[in-house]
Amino acid sequence: MGALVANTTLWYMARGTGFVAVIMLTTSVALGILTSMRWSAPAWPRFVTSTLHKNISLLSVVFLAAHIATTVFDPVSPVHLLNAIIPFSGTYRPLSIGLGVVAVDLLAAVVISSVLKKHISHRTWRTIHWGAYACWPVAMLHGLGSGSDASTTWALAVYGTCAAVVMAGVAWRFTSFLLEPAPAPRTPRTPRTMHVG
Repeated sequence: MGALVANTTLWYMARGTGFVAVIMLTTSVALGILTSMRWSAPAWPRFVTSTLHKNISLLSVVFLAAHIATTVFDPVSPVHLLNAIIPFSGTYRPLSIGLGVVAVDLLAAVVISSVLKKHISHRTWRTIHWGAYACWPVAMLHGLGSGSDASTTWALAVYGTCAAVVMAGVAWRFTSFLLEPAPAPRTPRTPRTMHVG
């Protein structure tokens, strides 16, 4: 009886932490878009958005780690440690589980580059950081393809809301980029004349 309760607990934890990780990742991406746009308001200074973005990103990593651990250590789970490390290596839903591993690898690259930000160029950090945008849809596909609740109404509502939030943020960012006024052309500086005498 005790083993059954433990297995059931791990199963519920794996499901719950997976959904929370997707919600946290969605929130992190949305806040990242706001940060890149340097958005602020009188009641919401820019540093609040930046700080929230960092903290929620770290929180998403915590829930993701819990999701992986509870999935791998659940004795009933068909996903083993090797499947959680090497993409597409398992026999149980190899495509969707493999996409989850790819999403973890992308997120790990973003986290490691953020930790090493002071030691790498801003351009390198920014290029790697774009991986967060790739990580999000891959994580969504993983959840939709491998989640045991993926076809339920409430789960589809969660995924649909997450998709709507990110798509709205991307559309806003893209529109604001298109509507940005072109920088004023620089006027050539006239050379100084030297007076002799």
